[in-house]
Amino acid sequence: MDLGLKGKKAVILGGTRGIGRAIADTLAKEGADVAVCARNAGQVAETVAALKGFGVNATGASVDIMDGAALKAWIATAGAELGGIDILVSNAGAMAQGNDVSAWEQNFRLDVLGAVNAFEAAQPMLADAATAKGDAAFVIIASISAAVAEMADSYGPVKASLIHMAKGLARQHARAGIRVNVVSPGMVYFEGGVWHMVETNMPDFFKKQLARNPTGRCATAQEIANAAVFLASPVSSYTTGSNLVVDGAISNRVNF
Repeated sequence: MDLGLKGKKAVILGGTRGIGRAIADTLAKEGADVAVCARNAGQVAETVAALKGFGVNATGASVDIMDGAALKAWIATAGAELGGIDILVSNAGAMAQGNDVSAWEQNFRLDVLGAVNAFEAAQPMLADAATAKGDAAFVIIASISAAVAEMADSYGPVKASLIHMAKGLARQHARAGIRVNVVSPGMVYFEGGVWHMVETNMPDFFKKQLARNPTGRCATAQEIANAAVFLASPVSSYTTGSNLVVDGAISNRVNF
C-alpha cells in the first residue's frame, strides 16, 4: 500500500533512538523528508546521515525540549530547511518514575510542555500544508500506562493528559485539515530502552511482567512506528482524535 508520504515533510521530537528512530527511518523509507531533534548531538548526526542514505532530505539538531524557546526556534528552522511541515511527531519523554515533585516536573515539562510548544510552533506550517495538500498530522506517543494504575505515579497521569489534549486539538483544528492522534504503546523492547534495562537489572521482574502479556513478548520499536506512520499518513485522512492502543492486549480495558 502506498501511504502517500513521498515528498512529505516530517519533524520528530526524540527521533534518534527506539520508537522515534524507527518512526524517522520508516518515514524516510516512504520518501518523506525528515528533521529530528534529541539532546545527544552525536546521535543526531548519526541519525541524519542514516536518513540521508534513504535518498531524502534530512536535518537535525541537539535540542533541550524542556527549553520551550529553543524548541520553538528549532522547529521554525527545521520547517524552513525542509520547506514546510506536513507531519509533527512528539515522541520525546522523560520517563521519570515515582510520585515525587521532581518526577512530576520532569514528565510534565518534557512530555506535555514539549508537545504543547512543538505544536504551537508547527501549527502555522501544518495549516499551510493542509491547505495546499489537503492533509496534515500531529502524532503523539503516549502509553497504555495512561489507562492503568497500580500505585500513585506521575508517569501515567502525564501520558493521560496528552491523550486528552490531543482530542481537544483534533476537534479544534479539524476544519483546518490538521489531524491529531495518539499511539499508546505497551511494553516496547529495544537495546538501551527501559525494558532492556529492566531485563538486565531485574530479570525476575521482567519475566513476571512479560508473563502478563497474552502475546508473550514485548513490542518492537518498529511495530509502534508502523502505527504512528499510518496515523501520520494521508491514508488515515478521516482518523483524528483517536488513541490507538498498541499493547499486545496486556491491558484488559475495552476501548469504546
